[in-house]
Amino acid sequence: QVQLVESGGGSVQAGDSLTLSCATSGIPDSAYFRGWFRQSPGKEREGVAVTLNAGGDTDYSSSVEGRFTISRDNGRNTVYLQMNSLKPEDTAIYYCAAGPGPWSSRLLVRGYNYWGQGTQVTVSS
Repeated sequence: QVQLVESGGGSVQAGDSLTLSCATSGIPDSAYFRGWFRQSPGKEREGVAVTLNAGGDTDYSSSVEGRFTISRDNGRNTVYLQMNSLKPEDTAIYYCAAGPGPWSSRLLVRGYNYWGQGTQVTVSS
């Protein structure tokens, strides 16, 4: 049974920081990619950050690079998203995902086949 459960969302003001967590279980070994996506009303789901479960490679969307950091715990069962200098445009439901890639799809929905239920992040000015 595959599970991805996000937590840590909330309401903050612009400039604040927030850390999201994703507890995972039962993910097949083939799903090496771990990603964070977000979706706001009326928009398509977009990739925010990605890391490889077996390595330290990371990538970020241009809109968050330099402000967000993706990481894993030592047991590789939990994925984190540290969000700094939050902006109102960061407001969205944030989803944790796992999938097989490939690398070219690392920030695309089609690269993932396991999804959490999402956690709401609201940034006010």
